[in-house]
Amino acid sequence: MNMEAIEAMKATPTRNNLPLRLADFSTLAEALDYAAQGETGFNFYTGTGKLHSVLPYAKLREQAQTLARRLHSLGLERGARVGLVADTTPDFPLFFFACQYAGLIPVPLTASIHLGGHQAYVEQLRRLLTICQAEVAMASADFLPFLSEAAEGLNLRFAGGPEAFAELPEQETQLQPLKPKEIAYLQYTSGSTRFPRGVVITQETVLRNLADIVTHGVKIRPGDRCLSWLPFYHDMGLVGLVLAPLASQLSVDYLSTRDFAMRPRVWLKLMTETRATLSLSPPFGYELCVRRLRKEESDKFDLSAWRVAGVGAETIRPEPLRQFAEMLAPSNFDKNAFVACYGMAECSLAVSLAPLAQGLEVDCVDGEHLAEHQEALPVNGGNGTSAVRSNYFVNCGVPLPDYEVEVRDKHGQTLAERRCGTLFVRGPSVMSGYFGDPQATQQVLSSDGWLDTGDLGYRIGNSFVVTGREKDLIIINGRNIWPQDLEYLAEQQTEVRTGDASAFSVPGPDGEEKAVLVIQCRVSDVVKRASLMERLHGLVREELGIDCFIELVPPHTLPRTSSGKLSRSGARQDFLKRVNRAQLRQPQTPHFTQALGKRAV
Repeated sequence: MNMEAIEAMKATPTRNNLPLRLADFSTLAEALDYAAQGETGFNFYTGTGKLHSVLPYAKLREQAQTLARRLHSLGLERGARVGLVADTTPDFPLFFFACQYAGLIPVPLTASIHLGGHQAYVEQLRRLLTICQAEVAMASADFLPFLSEAAEGLNLRFAGGPEAFAELPEQETQLQPLKPKEIAYLQYTSGSTRFPRGVVITQETVLRNLADIVTHGVKIRPGDRCLSWLPFYHDMGLVGLVLAPLASQLSVDYLSTRDFAMRPRVWLKLMTETRATLSLSPPFGYELCVRRLRKEESDKFDLSAWRVAGVGAETIRPEPLRQFAEMLAPSNFDKNAFVACYGMAECSLAVSLAPLAQGLEVDCVDGEHLAEHQEALPVNGGNGTSAVRSNYFVNCGVPLPDYEVEVRDKHGQTLAERRCGTLFVRGPSVMSGYFGDPQATQQVLSSDGWLDTGDLGYRIGNSFVVTGREKDLIIINGRNIWPQDLEYLAEQQTEVRTGDASAFSVPGPDGEEKAVLVIQCRVSDVVKRASLMERLHGLVREELGIDCFIELVPPHTLPRTSSGKLSRSGARQDFLKRVNRAQLRQPQTPHFTQALGKRAV
């Protein structure tokens, strides 16, 4: 398509000529069949905010059905898995829905090349293809070389780019889309890249979650419009901003995750131009905007139409969101648009959403009491206690209809209000299991439908608060130390940016757990680096009463999950490769700090 044609494109409209249906369908194919009768659809933008592709739902349905007939020519059995490298292009929704019509199971694959580089990404793709037992795989042009290399020796029936699939003959057959009780797709969890798990999501499961989200959660209304930079391979990006809008006949505007990371202001620019009303992000997306925007830009946008600014996918810290709201208040961003939510791939997406138009409800608790007694004791945030002694958590709202959330101790006993423990969830969108891994399924899913989320939290009446991941908890001398507390201390220093610190524990030389704080430091001066470490050692002892091993590393060292979140488990693994136990025994004097600084850089 030439540039003149691209410039002449018009984005799919906000208003639709169809009566609004809020995901009351039995399958995803049925949802697209209905949406295709209207005028809305998907729009794709460049990194500078220029519209480059328009895919109305009518065109998506037509092309997906044609592609489904081509896939039938491969002789695949019903339910065969099709791996799709989920880059932010029209190719992904086209192949995803072609699978729905062809009776095949799409498996979104990560489209993010981290600092591990070429070979690490190829190995990751190979693992994902192997786990899901894919028979077919597709990648668009930017990722096709990686897929081709990853597919070598896997005996796939067919692997290639969209052009190669377009050359397949159309099979003259009546399409039989996936049925309500059949698997809709496999969703890889965003935690471990070495041992990823494919969550089995049925049509009934995802449609029920979609209906709850759009009806009881964000409460879709005529004229709503969505905008997203989230990756298609992540549950919030796929379910929240591909499937939910389609099942509600809404138009969506897409910016690729890579382009957002490079130019976060384009997110705000497109929110202004498209008059989008709904957009979601993990907390780090809002933090990145604050970090990259200049003060003189704070009034250059018009965010007055943004009624649902969803926040989820990781533990929510209120301070960066407060900074975002304050910075963009001159652009008419309403802080009450923030909607905290909680969910996970194992539940399709959402378990709870906070009430609309009320902003964040922050619970201030005594951090020391929480650490020692696992009880969230409320305190007055303005009573003079320090930022760490007073922990600030965001209320994630009440569970969606027909969902139950319990807080349990390590013995499985249900805990009283404000007692902190592990969150267990039961509801209509909980997964049926991990694909091909019954042992892992049994570890987290009980016979009566309760899912062990692995998250820590507590109840406040009918609502609940998430404090962190159980596996990330640091236990020193019997005390629970939240890694967020250590990271917060680091990020309050002028030398450290938000998101540049990762805390975890490792076995020390004596066998006892040792707290570790790894910080991406952009300061090269040895004296200033030593001063930062000495200052932090004092703050950690003063605020938390523990000793902590501190390592300064270059920027871009800390690993992230496939969804872009900092990976504490990955940071821990990398740390153990760099530092041996003998070093943990040495005092971190300025001289030792200097040695560490030279080695790390």
